[in-house]
Amino acid sequence: MMETEATPLDDVLRFVGAGLYAIYYSGSFPAYELLRRANEDKLVVPIYIGKAVPKGGRRGIEVTAHTNSRALSDRIREHANSVRAADNLDIADFHARWLVVEDIWIPLGESALIREHRPVWNALLDGFGNHDPGKGRRAGIRTRWDTLHPGRPWAPNFPPRDETPDAIEQDVREYLRSRL
Repeated sequence: MMETEATPLDDVLRFVGAGLYAIYYSGSFPAYELLRRANEDKLVVPIYIGKAVPKGGRRGIEVTAHTNSRALSDRIREHANSVRAADNLDIADFHARWLVVEDIWIPLGESALIREHRPVWNALLDGFGNHDPGKGRRAGIRTRWDTLHPGRPWAPNFPPRDETPDAIEQDVREYLRSRL
């Protein structure tokens, strides 16, 4: 997967399959300066890694045949919508790679990729992969991701964090400095 050609996140079309994906950033958001530099010549450091299992696959029941599922492309496209919604990110600065795999290998593959790359949006900025939990299931506070990158319409339904965006941005810089 990591050797395939990256596709602009805004250009991911619907396709069939479930599997793994990596999202890359190469823009000018100040906190991600080291990430931008690392990805200048070739996209090698993902900002986020995830998985998409067929409907029912997360619980292990009534799993849709992976050949009939659009779980992977749908999940990547959901992330594109989150990036588009953010007030301070530009979708043109993001790319994705993915790999359709048999369902049994998806959780193992995701764990291995996250352990190897430790992407900042997986390790430090919780919340990017979140869905709107719905009116009856909103508990807790706004995620670090939504605090640093406001704009998703449902995020303000959560109480704000005690941390400021500036403090989170400093944590991101320190994390990337320690990793890169």
